Amino acid sequence: MIKPRILFFGYSEVGYECLSLLLERGDDVVALITHEDNPNEKIWFKTPAVAAREQGVAVFTPENVNTPEWRDRIAALQPDLILSVYYRHMIGTRILALPRLGAWNMHGSLLPKYRGRAPINWAVLHGERRIGMTLHRMVKAPDAGAMVDQEGVDIGPRDTAEQAFRKVLPCARKVLARQIDALLAGTAKETPQDEAQATYFGGRKPEDGRIDWTRTSDQVFNLIRAVTDPYPGAFADVGPARLMVWWADTDTPATRALYAESNRPGEILSLDPLVVAAGDGALELTRTEWRNGTAAVLTVGQVL
Repeated sequence: MIKPRILFFGYSEVGYECLSLLLERGDDVVALITHEDNPNEKIWFKTPAVAAREQGVAVFTPENVNTPEWRDRIAALQPDLILSVYYRHMIGTRILALPRLGAWNMHGSLLPKYRGRAPINWAVLHGERRIGMTLHRMVKAPDAGAMVDQEGVDIGPRDTAEQAFRKVLPCARKVLARQIDALLAGTAKETPQDEAQATYFGGRKPEDGRIDWTRTSDQVFNLIRAVTDPYPGAFADVGPARLMVWWADTDTPATRALYAESNRPGEILSLDPLVVAAGDGALELTRTEWRNGTAAVLTVGQVL
């Protein structure tokens, strides 16, 4: 029996886990289309290229798959099914229409919420207590196609984005393991997404880590845990120097003793420990680092 030909688009450790599952099953993965590692990005995760090369699967890293040249190359691979897992670029509809068994994506949220890029970081930033992975059909609009399956997991109010990622990572493999045979048989059941419940967020840049001290203390804390290491981090600029805030606490003896409603957002209430007022409380900055040269001189009463 001839096995369906799978073309795998993917990156990140979610891509690694899902590709590894297919290879362990002995599925016919004809190629991996992925990304070159960005030298400006901290690569703290496994990538599917490792799994592909170990099994002799061809690896391609085009900057844009939607050119006529790459559309022809992909068509020549004669994929029966396309599976995309954390691939970072949009795949055009001409490519999506090629496989007879459809094109499917594994997205890192409980769709229809958190469509778009960096869904786990956004979910942590917004204080979500449950996240997940969703397998859905790929269509022109990002993450908007009918759903096949999803799996969720609870996360804690102090989990960082990386800790949340580690908790949700197994969900992708579970979903794919449940549904891959149906996908390959063309019998997967689909449920349209509820557009009234849909939310969309774009990619995050290092600049998005700038702290807005007028936000509530919980909102500032959620930003810090959403972008702390291994992500670029939250920060406040003090002249030419940049104060990176890698961790903080909102409820400590110092924050309870020092905060008053008359404090201005961003006002330094104490230097040791370093306590800063927010919109409705204060944060004790427990792990910080100075960037852009020498450390700035901070004073009590100064506003960041």
